[in-house]
Amino acid sequence: MSEKIRWGILGPGGIAHKFADALKAIPDAEIVAVGSRNLQRADAFADTFDVPHRHGSYIELANNPEVDVIYVATPHPFHKACAILCLEAGKAVLCEKPFTVDAEQAEALIACAREHKQFLMEAMWTRFIPIMVQVREWLVDGVIGEPRMLTANFGNQVPMTVENMKGRLFAPELAGGAMLDIGVYTVSLASMVFDAPTKIASLAHIGETGVDEQAAILLSYDAGQIASLSCAITTRTSQDARIFGTKGAIHIPNFSRATSATLEVIGREPLQIEIPFTDNGFEYQVLEVINCLRAGKLESDVMPLDESLSIIKTMDTVRAQWGLEYPPFSSVL
Repeated sequence: MSEKIRWGILGPGGIAHKFADALKAIPDAEIVAVGSRNLQRADAFADTFDVPHRHGSYIELANNPEVDVIYVATPHPFHKACAILCLEAGKAVLCEKPFTVDAEQAEALIACAREHKQFLMEAMWTRFIPIMVQVREWLVDGVIGEPRMLTANFGNQVPMTVENMKGRLFAPELAGGAMLDIGVYTVSLASMVFDAPTKIASLAHIGETGVDEQAAILLSYDAGQIASLSCAITTRTSQDARIFGTKGAIHIPNFSRATSATLEVIGREPLQIEIPFTDNGFEYQVLEVINCLRAGKLESDVMPLDESLSIIKTMDTVRAQWGLEYPPFSSVL
């Protein structure tokens, strides 16, 4: 590894701009390249973030010898092809959530990383923010006893403008809908607390757009634990999460980008903690990747590949219950 970890950005969209802002705030990281299928977009991104190498194809970016790790920030259906391209070129990969569209794609992506002995991680950035680190410590230490129930809601009301209706969120051909876009946060949180479910029940409203516009999911587990989840792109919800245990509870307001949490242990005064981000919150997953690469790891202990696969399998089961299938995806390379 070089003195700084050298990053490439694949797909210079809105999420990539937020990611680049965080990268700029980390002394041990630098953005050295950006790739897009449109060279003008790559140039614009490079000009904004002072990136020396700009490429008019993903293949050129993947083969840039100055790059150590590539952040894949394309729409969901293209994660597999783009990440495999980078892995086969000998690059470590941080792949934006959801990891892939379905479990079959996830299995192929993980197999490629392991075959080529390259680092790969799903960019589930909420897993690494300081509040979630503290929540995991409370759970491991048994502060609230045995966790028994979880509720997590994440609903946004996206304005039904002509522009938005033509966008990615409402496009079946881009695997749009609430589940893959933001419902994945709730499923990932349940996985963090309880691991993989043994029973799954769900309902969804499939809009005229052909995508899931809102949904409710119940997950149950071997020891009787239950997770109640909801997600939406047409209905604003609380966006809070609560974990209930045998000795107390944890409340996480705005859990997907939480900067505070309240610990409520039976017989004690509630304890509220606040930990603001040092930048925009994306920096913590970047630091995890850097630490893993420095240590020679091929995956993260916090967001391991088998767990990313398990989360996708849960979402596959949910969508199968709705009868929701996506049309064939176009090639991106």
